[in-house]
Amino acid sequence: MSDPRLGLTVTHRRYVPYSHAHYAGNLVDGAYALGLFGDVATEVCIRTDGDEGLFASYADVQFRAPMRAGDVLEVTATVTRVGVRSRTVDFVARVVCRGRPDRGESAAEVLAEPIVAVTATGTVVVPAAA
Repeated sequence: MSDPRLGLTVTHRRYVPYSHAHYAGNLVDGAYALGLFGDVATEVCIRTDGDEGLFASYADVQFRAPMRAGDVLEVTATVTRVGVRSRTVDFVARVVCRGRPDRGESAAEVLAEPIVAVTATGTVVVPAAA
């Protein structure tokens, strides 16, 4: 019988403020996505095990496209493996809206196709069941 926690998906959305721009062109550093992955992983652990859990490791991180200040990021975590205390989780950060400073100071648009900016696979651990 399959574990009901397998395939659980949690999604967060976050606006990237201009105060987080770190490089020319209002680029945001890749660590920003990793912080968001930690946030969504926490909700995964709460939903699967009733505990915030701890992030143990990343097996793979791929920076695929730039993230910029003014973006709206959609961050998704999906449980792909359930161990006794560990959970393997696949993460994707997509840009779903993007600022358009070329059209005005506060101009922005919803992207017709989200841009996959960062993907990762990670392991979280939770306390042993009582």
